[in-house]
Amino acid sequence: MVEQTKKRFITSDDLKKHNQPGDLWISIQGKVYDVSHWVKSHPGGEAAILNLAGQDVTDAFIAYHPGTAWHHLEKLHNGYHVKDFHVSEVSRDYRRLAAEFSKRGLFDIKGHVTLYTLTCVAAMLAAVVYGVVACTSIWAHLISAVLLGLLWIQSAYVGHDSGHYNVTSTKPCNKLVQLLSGNCITGISIAWWKWTHNAHHISCNSLDHDPDLQHIPVFAVSSKFFKSMTSRFYGRKLTFDPLARFLISYQHWSFYPVMCVGRINLFIQTFLLLFSRRHVPDRALNIAGVLVFWTWFPLLVSFLPDWPERIIFVFISLAVTAIQHVQFCLNHFAADVYTGPPNGNDWFEKQTAGTLDISCRSYMDWFFGGLQFQLEHHLFPRLPRCHLRGVSPVVQELCKKHNLPYRSLSWWEANVWTIRTLRKAAVQARDVSNPVLENLLWEALNTHG
Repeated sequence: MVEQTKKRFITSDDLKKHNQPGDLWISIQGKVYDVSHWVKSHPGGEAAILNLAGQDVTDAFIAYHPGTAWHHLEKLHNGYHVKDFHVSEVSRDYRRLAAEFSKRGLFDIKGHVTLYTLTCVAAMLAAVVYGVVACTSIWAHLISAVLLGLLWIQSAYVGHDSGHYNVTSTKPCNKLVQLLSGNCITGISIAWWKWTHNAHHISCNSLDHDPDLQHIPVFAVSSKFFKSMTSRFYGRKLTFDPLARFLISYQHWSFYPVMCVGRINLFIQTFLLLFSRRHVPDRALNIAGVLVFWTWFPLLVSFLPDWPERIIFVFISLAVTAIQHVQFCLNHFAADVYTGPPNGNDWFEKQTAGTLDISCRSYMDWFFGGLQFQLEHHLFPRLPRCHLRGVSPVVQELCKKHNLPYRSLSWWEANVWTIRTLRKAAVQARDVSNPVLENLLWEALNTHG
């Protein structure tokens, strides 16, 4: 009773006022925390907190943090509590489900997926090296290019897993797996991935906050991009100019060809981040890992007999990874979108609205890296992929109970939905009544996604 009298209370409206850099408050289960200075030390990056500041973030906190993280909160508590704190029925069920999974140990039982995948990647890499160095047949070289693309896909899945949870017994080993599977093998910085991917999860399918939807001038999933909205993630205007109008007008035709060379953009984004003025955790390690990739990959290509074969080899290996790039787009491009920052009070609802699952047989789970269960992954990002299929029926039941969408499409259907979305925006982009701003060529060179 004495402790109760010591509590200080504020309203949700008061909390909303603390949502600017230098003045960042959040609440978790009704307790208010001042993260203004700690935000730069947040392992998940600044974007997650900046997007959710000034509101209750309990569901997002539960989704991304293990039980041990709760012990670190007390030092950030500023003594205030939210007196009009309210928990929706959807959030109650979501938290109950997360607690059940935790009690069953699902977040800790990781299986041997990482070991098997890295072993497979090592075997494919050995086959690629043998096919390029020891064989003279052009067919052996072409097969090696396909294998290289496939091992890049599988290695990226390991990098994705290790970025969401510890796939090894210790954090140093987990960081090693991240750098190996990401920077060293694929040439894509794990630091860049964390920077964009965490923001994507928090603000899933927000047109101005989710970097995974901001592909101007090449793609636009909504006509709202035609007003040259400002990206709150990149801090710059996404200019819809004549170049963007032209490219987007044909995006339903250019989608697959662009995906074939989409990895080049990821290489560019890696360098732009690592050599930018932004704060990059483990910058030196990330640069070193990328240099490893740009040492072994050109060296491998140099063993091919002539330049035509080298160009074909590189193109095929990049084109194979289009399978993965297309999959990521299928999961979100045709889903519901919105503008503005995410709302911590409708976490579950936003995730169901902004994601699409891809249905497949269980023996194909390795091929999709578990990410065909996109909604399950978004709701429980720390859940190892070996459990995603098992929890899918429970998530479906919860969506049905609260009349929320659960969309699981075949690979073909998901492609049809995506192309239909792109075509709709393409037709709208051709409308000459929409004014456009002056062309900025830098946008073409700095396409994110």
